[in-house]
Amino acid sequence: MLCANPASVGVPMYQERAVRSGPFHRALSEAVEHRGLSLSRIRAHLAARGVSVAESTLSYWQRGLRHPSTPRSLDVVRALEAVLGLPADSLVVLIGPQRRSPGDDRRPSLPELRQSWAETCSLLDELSESPGAAGNAKLDVVTVVDVLTMTGEGRISEITSTMVVRAREPGADGFVVTHQDEPGTDMEATTVFATDGCRRGRVRRSASSPGMVFELLFDRGLAEGETHTFAFTLRLAASVRSTCFHRTVRSRMSAYLLRMRFDADAIPARCVKTVREREELAPVVSEPLHPGPGATVSAYFDDLDVGIAGIDLIWE
Repeated sequence: MLCANPASVGVPMYQERAVRSGPFHRALSEAVEHRGLSLSRIRAHLAARGVSVAESTLSYWQRGLRHPSTPRSLDVVRALEAVLGLPADSLVVLIGPQRRSPGDDRRPSLPELRQSWAETCSLLDELSESPGAAGNAKLDVVTVVDVLTMTGEGRISEITSTMVVRAREPGADGFVVTHQDEPGTDMEATTVFATDGCRRGRVRRSASSPGMVFELLFDRGLAEGETHTFAFTLRLAASVRSTCFHRTVRSRMSAYLLRMRFDADAIPARCVKTVREREELAPVVSEPLHPGPGATVSAYFDDLDVGIAGIDLIWE
């Protein structure tokens, strides 16, 4: 008498081979396709079960770019099996031991950033000996809230950022911010204000591209593991109409909230929440957003990995 493989009992024929032999990402991808749910809906089903995971993480797993590798990730995979109608542990057994790449948690190097922001990154070299520049390497960015105010012409007039950082090691006493704007923006007309938890240090503006770098200095060095909250505002007096606003995520971030306040007479035809691994790649997350009362649109990201997260704007 032939006995079915326990891992494939009750599994539809379309994915029986994938569930039985893997690889993990193929089995997951086929199960998602068969279930007919978007990643955002799957994430909502997981949340209803008390399991939180970023949509970008699900996309990475499905495409084989990353694998679940922590005890918490295994809990997410088991919940995924239930949401997708798979037998218990049918995906878990496909994960197997994973070797962490030595570069998994590293921050993108300065040479990598130079590819897109060459002129602005050269300004960063000028501040490399400053307390703030040294402090960046000693800090993890935990949470960021960006609030943008838009004009009737679709330009960004003001950016207010609140950041929560945690010291990796003792002595971090500041942070260096790199800002890159739309081509055609006059950075000489952009002003920086330290509004809470910091004071403004040196400011450097690019002469040939719409970029700037500036220091935000704390009053003291942080202890290892200590968190610190600070805020600053950019006022752009001579910007051009915006097609997007993205934040570069250089290490794992717990939460990011981006809010854009439009003029009631100048709302984009479409607003799209996006996550990209790199700026030149297609989004791994692309989700339409709908402005609510007050002509404000919000995009919330949790458990972000290294990449670029933000909102794309499509005007008529």
